[in-house]
Amino acid sequence: MTSYKVVLKGRWDILLKPGIGTRITSATINQILAYLSSDASLSLKFFKWAESVPDYKHSLHTSWAMICILTKHKHFKSAQQLLEKIAHKDFLSSPSVLNSLLGTHEDFDSNSHIFSWLIIFYAKCRMTQDALQVFEHIRIHGLKPHLHACTSLLNSLVKERLTATMWKVYKNMIKLEIVPNIHIFNVLIHACCKSGDVEKAEELLSEMEFSSVLPDIFTYNTLITLYCKRGLHYEALTVQERMQREGLSPDIITYNSLIYGFCREGRMREALRLFSELKCITPNHITYTTLIDAYCRVDNLEEAFKLRDLMEAKGIFLGVVTYNSILRKLCEKGRIRDANKLLKEMSEKKIEPDNITCNTLINAYCKIGDMVSAMKVKNKMSEAGLKPDQFTYKALIHGFCKSKDMENAKELLFNMLSVDFSPSYCTYSWIIDGYCNQENEDAVIRLLDELARRGICVDISIFRALIRRFCEREKVDFAHRIFKIMQEKGILGDSVVYTSLAYAFFKVGNRTALSDVLDKMYEMRLMITLKIYKSFSASYIKDKNILSFFWDHVVDRGLMSKNLYLRHKEELK
Repeated sequence: MTSYKVVLKGRWDILLKPGIGTRITSATINQILAYLSSDASLSLKFFKWAESVPDYKHSLHTSWAMICILTKHKHFKSAQQLLEKIAHKDFLSSPSVLNSLLGTHEDFDSNSHIFSWLIIFYAKCRMTQDALQVFEHIRIHGLKPHLHACTSLLNSLVKERLTATMWKVYKNMIKLEIVPNIHIFNVLIHACCKSGDVEKAEELLSEMEFSSVLPDIFTYNTLITLYCKRGLHYEALTVQERMQREGLSPDIITYNSLIYGFCREGRMREALRLFSELKCITPNHITYTTLIDAYCRVDNLEEAFKLRDLMEAKGIFLGVVTYNSILRKLCEKGRIRDANKLLKEMSEKKIEPDNITCNTLINAYCKIGDMVSAMKVKNKMSEAGLKPDQFTYKALIHGFCKSKDMENAKELLFNMLSVDFSPSYCTYSWIIDGYCNQENEDAVIRLLDELARRGICVDISIFRALIRRFCEREKVDFAHRIFKIMQEKGILGDSVVYTSLAYAFFKVGNRTALSDVLDKMYEMRLMITLKIYKSFSASYIKDKNILSFFWDHVVDRGLMSKNLYLRHKEELK
């Protein structure tokens, strides 16, 4: 009791004297906070004082008790600040911690506030799974998160493309009788836009009308973007008209979406008509860049440069995206000198090239066989702090293969694999074609040993690509040698590997080897799927008649669905 009187008088240093008999522990602080809980300001002052006591540190439960007191007395800002402070260092989203905290204070309103703030905090920090765990835990315990928390969580899930989870969360919100507002609906419609789901977006719009939630400009702009992405221009223009009827003026985002929709389909007349409607709205760099890119795509560089000049005259910043559009077209037309002039202009204006800029140039140099210049650009990328990506490596490997410089092509393949990029089937095909054209197929076999020596994992994807390409080139012996190496390494073949070998043996008339491969497929339950069927039909389009006999054979062997084959057989004709 003496301790509590001392606390009320604010003479807290006395608590540290041995004569009082009180030792500062978390349990002591919790008791005193409970005693002071009717006065949030005094509680917070005492809490802060206790933090300064040597060899004492607030426990999670002590901090939580303080947050609950502040929340109960509507000191929301201080409560949120303290919550965010402990959320940074403690695993508040773990089920055991949440169970413990939920049992500490049973004030329903305060708990709803605090856990809603926690969801918002985790969502802002891109800790989406933590936010989701908190939401699920409090939902199970009958607490209702606030609308702002629900909006933050849904938005975070949309950003991470966890669309299925987002809809599940939304359904659980409805079960909790949380009434969605305009912000919730806007997040949901935005999710539909990202996934291209027109039908669902229209359902949500009807749901908004039924719930008397009025769409705002964000709602309509998102719908317009969705319709334009799907090429539904009439529907997009209808939404624009509806906006105007409801007293909402289209803004630059509205027009940019509509212009982009027409531009991506090369419908320049409609795009320019919309551009001319911009009387009271100032076009921005997105508007001009969209039109410039469209002019480049329809092979009208003259108009693209005119718009570029107009941007400069109006003082609108030309970003790297704008320059990349023009640069791409110049490179496509083989105007490398003009492309370099444009690069010089970018440098003078202190506009830093990005990966797209560099890859465009590298690809252009590779096409004309100027590998020295292509490698110079790659080196400059690294000097500028840009990392070569899959497109960089792909263009250079193709360029070196075309130039018959297989050593450099091989080295770049090793570099690509060492930085964890997965080369495409095309990339491996170029390597094999390059060596085959030099009648040096054994180099491909040695390639596998070199990869292993460099510590690069040689997995099924590499074996699959090599076997498939050798089979396509009718180098069945080499394909089979690689298959044997794969088996020796304990790697099991998949349907693509076995189908490639089977067709290669079928084509050269090796019935014994064909039967062995098909028997093994049946034993391993490896079926020929629709995807494999379509891929092989496209790869061997010149072999229509032979391939048709092969498909009949594998259907008879029970390795391909008869219904699937008959349904898609017409594609081969």
